[in-house]
Amino acid sequence: MPLDRLRALLIEDGEAAARLARIGRPADFADAAAALLDDGASTAVRAALTDQLGGGRPASLPIIETEAPAPGWLPWRLDAEGLDWLFIGRRLTQPFYESDLSLARCLPINRLMRVRTPRGRLAVLAGRAPDGLIFHMSRCGSTLTARMLAGSQASRAVAEAKVVDQAVRAPGLDDAARVELLRAVVGALARGGPERLFLKLDCWHARDLPLFRRAFPDAPWVFLHRDPVEVMVSQRRACGIQMIPSLVPESYYGLSLPSGVPDEDYFARVLAAIMEAALDGLELGGGLCVDYRELPEAVETLILPHFGVAPSPAEREAMARVALRDAKGAPQAPFTPDSASKQATADRALRNLCEERLGRLQRRLRAQAAARTSAPATAASKTAWP
Repeated sequence: MPLDRLRALLIEDGEAAARLARIGRPADFADAAAALLDDGASTAVRAALTDQLGGGRPASLPIIETEAPAPGWLPWRLDAEGLDWLFIGRRLTQPFYESDLSLARCLPINRLMRVRTPRGRLAVLAGRAPDGLIFHMSRCGSTLTARMLAGSQASRAVAEAKVVDQAVRAPGLDDAARVELLRAVVGALARGGPERLFLKLDCWHARDLPLFRRAFPDAPWVFLHRDPVEVMVSQRRACGIQMIPSLVPESYYGLSLPSGVPDEDYFARVLAAIMEAALDGLELGGGLCVDYRELPEAVETLILPHFGVAPSPAEREAMARVALRDAKGAPQAPFTPDSASKQATADRALRNLCEERLGRLQRRLRAQAAARTSAPATAASKTAWP
């Protein structure tokens, strides 16, 4: 069958897949795919592809199993059956990994099939540890940090990938199996990529710092934090999914919510659980605490040295350009500082709540920074970015 041979070719040949992935119009894709096969069956291929691309959702596509597809395929989702892939074949350009996947799902190449590595064969993907892990308390500059790190052509920054969370929260696994699964997913995210891989995690993953340390004991990590008043004002305006118990259960934070209805006190308790977990992790070593007030300069002066990377002048220029733009907004939207406006918005009740639930923790985090600046400099591994 021509379509079967086309699917096999695209899974095994990353260059062929990349050529077709640049084509967004289904009719043009069908012509190019028929020419690629070049077996005299172009009419049949075009007809089959037109029918295939005319409808159907990724979940309903034929499943093709493979141990590991060619470079250019990146992991999409993880479930009990295995790891599904999408072909991206380019640098990640969006603030969040899921946005890059959403763009890729629209491409004809990803409407031909679902590419899957069965759960029992995922261990072959493990092998590459991340060059740096970014934990954070939410709304504190983590997206800016990840985008600046991605300024080099030699790096890939994966921000809040659901597939990582699916590995972290996969049900029914013991510690050893969860470590193995996490290593496989991170290995999949690194495949076919540039020299370095940085992972920006979801804010609740600070609760899983011990898991990440077991999986990647040599990977350096940072924890980004911000004045809780400013974070709470942001959550009051539009709460994140970490505050919605149906998406991240309250038990995940070691909390209870008898009413099932989150309020601002619950928001503060969630932030407290994240901050406490980060402080516990910092005591075990390997981590660096960075205050939002130190950004964006801290990416170059603190975070990159901690990750063992010395940026070249060209990378410094690229990072400086990124820092001028809104990390989550339109690509050319200028960054506008908002700390003063958030402080002005906070009422006395919110300030009292922040002091009661979070003040002590924030002071402990800031003490970490004070100790860092007063301690003698340590020699970090310096690897220049090409």
